[in-house]
Amino acid sequence: MWELLYWRVPGKSALALVGVLGTLGCLARFSAISVGAYGALSVLGVTLPLRLHRATLQALHQHPPKHPCRAQLEGTMGLSPEEQQRWARCLAQHVTTATRTLIRLFLVHSLPESLKFAALFYLLTYVGAVCNGLTLLGAGIICAFTFPVLYRHHQAQIDQYVSLVRNHLDHLRARIQAKLPSAKVKP
Repeated sequence: MWELLYWRVPGKSALALVGVLGTLGCLARFSAISVGAYGALSVLGVTLPLRLHRATLQALHQHPPKHPCRAQLEGTMGLSPEEQQRWARCLAQHVTTATRTLIRLFLVHSLPESLKFAALFYLLTYVGAVCNGLTLLGAGIICAFTFPVLYRHHQAQIDQYVSLVRNHLDHLRARIQAKLPSAKVKP
């Protein structure tokens, strides 16, 4: 996946980006069921003629039976049982952690955390009024394909500006912390 995002093989990265954005564009216009059905028909529209062509050549010229996609059919796809167990444990751990966090936030275990959570969702109502989830997902995908390459090419300048912002925020945080103890509420 990192090879795609860092554009190490530009052809594959471009194909992945266009495919994902095309799918999102189709989902914005059509239902998910229609997009899935048309996607499956598109794949069959390519593989079925290839198979029929091979079968016709085989019948006319008496070629030995050889499937045009034999390498893909015989190749090992998927994860080994050990990798499956590792991914399942990792997924279960993340789901458990997320569930516990959401329960704490929704049941107001910590008032400041739940207020921040509520403020986040309040801000998301404004974001939702401006654009929908597919638009945000598309923007996120474009950013995922763009930012790693931009960072790699301009790493020195970006790191310099990030350190300036961090220093400024640390200075601001120190000033706020210095003022907090002196601002006492009178009983």
